[in-house]
Amino acid sequence: MKEMIGYCGLDCRKCDAYIATVNDDQALREKTAKLWAELNNAPILPEHINCEGCRTDGPKTFFCEKLCEIRKCAVSKSLSTCEGCPSLETCEAIKPIISSNPSALENLMSCRK
Repeated sequence: MKEMIGYCGLDCRKCDAYIATVNDDQALREKTAKLWAELNNAPILPEHINCEGCRTDGPKTFFCEKLCEIRKCAVSKSLSTCEGCPSLETCEAIKPIISSNPSALENLMSCRK
């Protein structure tokens, strides 16, 4: 399901926010909100953990919808994912994702097929 590969190449189906949303799993929402709040030093509540994927028409987390620079850039360039961007290999915004999650680049490359 290529539409579940995020703009950055991450597989949205593996995200705890997505899993909690599609399974209506309140315990996972609470766990994810607590973890993300600690990691980001931000007030993230369980009700903020609702996402059906950053490239779908459904709900998204506040970060994914409003703050993600990668998503904003791809949308502004009318790209389905970053794989179509000529700056992909030099992009400072996506570099941390790809370096910490090599499967993200593999996912982007599979979108070309």
